[in-house]
Amino acid sequence: MIGGMDHLPEHLPTTEAAVTALRVLAAHYAREIEVTDDIGADQTSRRSSSGVGVVTDPDGSLPHEAYVEFGGLPRVSVRLYPEDDALITVEGIECPDVPRDDVPAFLRSVFEDLAHVRARRFPPGYRLVVPLPGDRTYKEYVPMTLLSPWLSGRVR
Repeated sequence: MIGGMDHLPEHLPTTEAAVTALRVLAAHYAREIEVTDDIGADQTSRRSSSGVGVVTDPDGSLPHEAYVEFGGLPRVSVRLYPEDDALITVEGIECPDVPRDDVPAFLRSVFEDLAHVRARRFPPGYRLVVPLPGDRTYKEYVPMTLLSPWLSGRVR
């Protein structure tokens, strides 16, 4: 790996560790990055039932959620949840339930043009395919109406 990328940990135990890894990726790929943090049970999106004025989880910890936007093409955003998963959006295509530890590898595949769109003739359809280490792939349905120029340029 190049320029600090070899220092990315394989396990990202906290949202803050994941945000740090995403900052390293942004620097490596020369992309702008904007991070918004939501800290406390009353601020995170999955804690709406926590009650008014309650900021901690029952165990006393402060849940931390972050929303990260990358500049450039493709348009990519990441919502890191306190529950060790993420929602990654690539050109408007939502990829939910990505384990937090897989987020850096997912983004490297997208930024290094390893991700592609697989077209199927019958029944007609498209899928965003993002290869991950260990012969794993992440696949998400792409409606024809959401094929952006970036996605269209990666149809196989």
